Amino acid sequence: MKNDNLAVNTLRALSLDMISKAKSGHPGMALSSAPIIYTLFTRHLVADHNHPNWINRDRFVLSAGHVSALLYANLHLCQYHLPLEQLKQFRQLGSLTPGHPEYGHTPGIDATSGPLGQGIAQAIGMAVCEEHLRHFYIDGEKLINHYTYVLTGDGCLEEGVSQEAISFAGLQKLNRLILLYDRNNCTLDGPLSNSSNENIRLRFEASNWNVLEVKNGNDVDEIDRAITIAKAAKEKPTIIIINTTIGYGSPLEGTAASHGKAFSLEEVLKTKNNLNYSYESFEIPAETKKIYQDTFIKRGEEAHDAYEKQIAEYKTLHPKEYQQFEMMCTNDVRPFIFKNGPIYESGHSDSTRNESQSLLNLVADEIPDLLGGSADVASSVKTKVKKFTDFTPENRKGNNINFGIREFLMASIQNGILLHKGVRTYVGSFLVFADYMKPAIRMSAMEKIPAIYLFSHDSIAVGEDGPTHEPIEQIAMLRSIPNNFVFRPACGTETAASYHFAFSSTNHPTCLLLSRQNLAEQEGASFNGALKGGYIISKEAEHCDLTLIATGSEVDLACQVQKILLENGLDVRVVSMPCLELFDMQSKEYQDSILTNSYDKRIFIEMAKSDNLYKYAKFVYGINSFGLSAPAEEVIRAFKFTPEDISDRILKDFPVVD
Repeated sequence: MKNDNLAVNTLRALSLDMISKAKSGHPGMALSSAPIIYTLFTRHLVADHNHPNWINRDRFVLSAGHVSALLYANLHLCQYHLPLEQLKQFRQLGSLTPGHPEYGHTPGIDATSGPLGQGIAQAIGMAVCEEHLRHFYIDGEKLINHYTYVLTGDGCLEEGVSQEAISFAGLQKLNRLILLYDRNNCTLDGPLSNSSNENIRLRFEASNWNVLEVKNGNDVDEIDRAITIAKAAKEKPTIIIINTTIGYGSPLEGTAASHGKAFSLEEVLKTKNNLNYSYESFEIPAETKKIYQDTFIKRGEEAHDAYEKQIAEYKTLHPKEYQQFEMMCTNDVRPFIFKNGPIYESGHSDSTRNESQSLLNLVADEIPDLLGGSADVASSVKTKVKKFTDFTPENRKGNNINFGIREFLMASIQNGILLHKGVRTYVGSFLVFADYMKPAIRMSAMEKIPAIYLFSHDSIAVGEDGPTHEPIEQIAMLRSIPNNFVFRPACGTETAASYHFAFSSTNHPTCLLLSRQNLAEQEGASFNGALKGGYIISKEAEHCDLTLIATGSEVDLACQVQKILLENGLDVRVVSMPCLELFDMQSKEYQDSILTNSYDKRIFIEMAKSDNLYKYAKFVYGINSFGLSAPAEEVIRAFKFTPEDISDRILKDFPVVD
């Protein structure tokens, strides 16, 4: 196409102008990847700048999120709502052009990215969602029929989650997933050879991928041909290895020095001169604007108009299915969630992981399309849904995903599915392995998506598996993540409340921490109280000398302690606090009415790391060491979390005066 070279250099120049003005950014890959981005958007990718959230658009994830300047420059040329003034505010406070792409902040950004490897993993979630939806609905190809593209560099492919992702995508034969790999053989610290000498072709072929290669990363036509072949692939995802030169055209070409250092004004001018680009800073040639108008913009608008007509026909032919699809594309399933939950009789006893499984099956019967699974621990975490079949290449309608032993990927795939929209999700694992998933949980919270994490084996009551499998610091870690809500239910009623809360969410993740051991249903358990994060589960007899606060299995322990203390002259109330984050959102008047006593007359009981609990009580009975390997009852006794031990400790801290 005439003026391709000019348009590519426009992207390069805009990127350099942004980075130079900000005195911060990553010019190296912006210079090498410009032909890739240009070719993809002008010749292939289908999206409508007027409707950036159109459900049937092609998805694009910049896994190498540090190259954001290039993406913003491209989105500006694509006429997304990203004015030139915003390019000039790159990396500045309050701008639409932050240092790394942020979903929900900048139009045209399909996923938050930057932590290397997570972009690839989230894109796989999008590809899974596209495959599932296309087969789930009658005439589903009229609703969903698009590609998912990812741009990555060398760094993403070194992160461990990338191999989890590559392996899973090959297993699932996600042939509408296309990975564009800018192989510039450089990382931040130096040549790629310092840290990797693997054969990328063999790595991907071993994982059941098609492998294509572009020898000249500046050849737009060669890149175009490779993408065309990739789109026609059957039964395999495709990687296109595109050989480039980092910092192309600059005085620092081919060196790590170009990776993350803002060029000086002199270096910018030399680069533009080397590229034969004579336009002023932030000036955009009319020829470049016309190319984007005649290609990406025209193609996207026409495709969206055609889709709207197709949808109108679909709505007439399949009104029920369309209504369901339209609603599910909001990620809002509140109309389907039970308002009060099942009724559990006092004295009923079961593990909250078992209660969770019953509730999960109940929710699956109500929500039109629920997709989830576990990291190879479904029988232990109880994530099996009776009516679900497995999602496989042969059964795209399946709702159960066998993620395998890939916790980080599992969480990232959930993020990608929810970013795509059209399906609600859940994933499950042991609580101690939340460590493997933390970066993805943090991403869920940052992207403000309603991911649901079911974590079982929530305490030292894991027992014989020992300290490697007994969570100590994980609860505090999960609570430390902003915009993440952590429920540790004490019984069936509170578990039902946590399910109601989790599936009612539309803008934050929820972690449910579930017990392996049976927990007694408390007489004072309250569905509505749990939804306030904390409430009085067992009131004092006459006057409140102390307030005992507890979560999960320790609530029953606190209630037993309450009886012993009353016999010894201390009248206490027990507060169940299943969700600290929710309790903190309540009014001060409500909080004071629940906690009653002064700070120095409150005790928090939780069998885990205790640092974050001193906000609520001066005295905290927790665990600040790793666990032990023995039967659960023996481990609990060893850590002195029996009614007798806790009572003795309280009576020592608060001696009764006759």
